[in-house]
Amino acid sequence: MHLRLIILLSLLITTSCSTVAPPPEKAPPVTYKSHDVHAHALYLFSRSKIAENEGDYPSALSLLREAISLEPDSAKLYGEAADIKLKIGQIPEALEYINKAIAIDPAYRPPYVLGGILMSSAGKDLEAADYLRKAVKIDPSKEDAYLHLVMSLTRLFEYEEAVTTLKSLIKLNPDSILGYYYLGRTYSQMKLYREALTYFAKVLELRPEFDQAVIDMAATYEALGDYPHAIDSYRSLLDQDEQRSAVLQRMIQLLLQQRRFSEAVGYLKMAAKTGLGGQETVRKIGLVYLELEQFDDAIATFSEMLGKDSSADNIRLYLGIAYEEKGELDKAYTELIKIPHNSAPYLEAVSHIALILKEQGKIDQAISVFKEAIAANPDNLELNLNLSTLYESIDRPQASLDVLLEREAAFQKEPRLHFRIGVLLDKLGKRTESINRMKQVLQLDPNDAQALNYLGYSYAEMGINLEEALKYIKQAIAIRPHDAFILDSLGWTYFKLKRYDEAIKALQDAIALVDDDSTIVEHLGDVYASRRNIKKALKQYQRALELAPERKEVIEKMHRLKGEQGDK
Repeated sequence: MHLRLIILLSLLITTSCSTVAPPPEKAPPVTYKSHDVHAHALYLFSRSKIAENEGDYPSALSLLREAISLEPDSAKLYGEAADIKLKIGQIPEALEYINKAIAIDPAYRPPYVLGGILMSSAGKDLEAADYLRKAVKIDPSKEDAYLHLVMSLTRLFEYEEAVTTLKSLIKLNPDSILGYYYLGRTYSQMKLYREALTYFAKVLELRPEFDQAVIDMAATYEALGDYPHAIDSYRSLLDQDEQRSAVLQRMIQLLLQQRRFSEAVGYLKMAAKTGLGGQETVRKIGLVYLELEQFDDAIATFSEMLGKDSSADNIRLYLGIAYEEKGELDKAYTELIKIPHNSAPYLEAVSHIALILKEQGKIDQAISVFKEAIAANPDNLELNLNLSTLYESIDRPQASLDVLLEREAAFQKEPRLHFRIGVLLDKLGKRTESINRMKQVLQLDPNDAQALNYLGYSYAEMGINLEEALKYIKQAIAIRPHDAFILDSLGWTYFKLKRYDEAIKALQDAIALVDDDSTIVEHLGDVYASRRNIKKALKQYQRALELAPERKEVIEKMHRLKGEQGDK
């Protein structure tokens, strides 16, 4: 029995051993190590992203460096490290990581985009464009590289490539709002404003709430000189939300530039209600009231401002002017006289004080005010010119001239001084001296349109040097093409040259700009009279008399023409 048990146990052991598998062979060391390293690198990368999201860039970078030491051939890890380097402003190191990532995997797109952004921010748009073109080529479906590339191209003035790039993007993605938007901006930079408007309109069709597109569209309308559409664009935004401060400021500026003061007041009040611009906005409201001749409102606005700051001398000046314009001269004088001599608005206040005294018949006091101010400010040309003008207004041209001649040495290089002296010499019948003064003005400033015009018109009036007169006046028109009085001089010179058709055209252009000047209308009548078109001449003379009934010379011309008409 004992032996039998031993045999059974032997068999059991033998059978058991035969069913147990041999110990597994160890995995190849390299394969096992590679898997472990990759897992750890991935873990480090995940931790770096958490640190980056928390704003802990040093820790994020340290973790990435450790990951790179485990996987030195990972383009992604180098790209992520470059991104952090860029965020903390370590530009050379960022670029080094970017180029390393590209060297490892030339088909990996993110480093190219990052390189483009980096080069662009450094002002190196040529290099930026090279990186970004490659990013677009690697994956044409992603629009970020297109947009960054276009920004670099437009800064390089490579507009045609920018347009081609954006149109390629739109072809791939017909709903690319930013593609259409940047096309609009690019065309605007090319000054192809109509095309720009087309693309801005497409943006707003796709996304009506895209405020910046509305702003750019309005700016494009402004560039085209289409101010009503520009204003309508800004208004559409403000109707939705009054809090758009940038739009509100531009709207106000544009309305003021276009002298649409009644509309500007409403938007200025909107700005004041929100505190936009502070007291400067309130000041503009008061000034607009002055322009609109709403003097009571202007007075109330400026008085309220002075109540908050009684030392605001510029506001006191405006208050004085508002009273003056309203005709309340005593109140105007009371405010203006409070402005101290050492204050910036004082010199302008002096002119208004003197004018008020003149209006009140206190001529000697007005003259004294100017003389005292000149004594205290001998280098101020404006005061001397204003005193001269005061003498001229009371029909004392010689005294007016003497004021300027006495100060001539101090203002030798001031064209305005010589111009005014020239005008006064002409008024005193010294036309040759006047012409010499105008030439002196042109020596100081060859582009002084007033002097060019005065010189040309003087020759035309004298009937001498007419071709030279025409040259001077054409120079003046080139500088100020929409000046009705220079166009009048042109017409008058053509008339003297007997070039009547050109004279009529120039004078009609002048009247289209200023239709209430009796002399210009009379000149047109003179041309028609010389052409023996008596009916048209009489019509112009009649209009000239309606504008200035006291002009006896026009009445005489009418009588003479009517007499000639009767003789026929």
